[in-house]
Amino acid sequence: MEQRSEVPPRRRLGAYEVQVQQSQGERTVSPRVSIYNRNMHDVVVYSRQGCHLCDVVKETLRKLQDKADYRWREVDVDADRELQQKFNDEVPVVLINGRKAFKYHMSARDFLRVLAEGE
Repeated sequence: MEQRSEVPPRRRLGAYEVQVQQSQGERTVSPRVSIYNRNMHDVVVYSRQGCHLCDVVKETLRKLQDKADYRWREVDVDADRELQQKFNDEVPVVLINGRKAFKYHMSARDFLRVLAEGE
């Protein structure tokens, strides 16, 4: 008789597939949400108010939200003096998983390519 390793069941939640862990009669959802068994990418956009290029990058991220596995957040460089000195002449700056990936411009195609390379 062939032995199978027990694999926790998976459940679909909208576009996301989460692994359900069962132990001693309790069900918990894995804290890391993944789609197609990939980890969620962390994207940070350093921007400022009134920055047209920043608005373009943020709109691109909004449009791609359903096409790729990432969560993103915006950080206003003018709210922190250290960030203002660091990124003053470079906004928008996009970090993916803690690494600088883009500054000034970011096309949808390039963003998706960088995400795919990081898997």
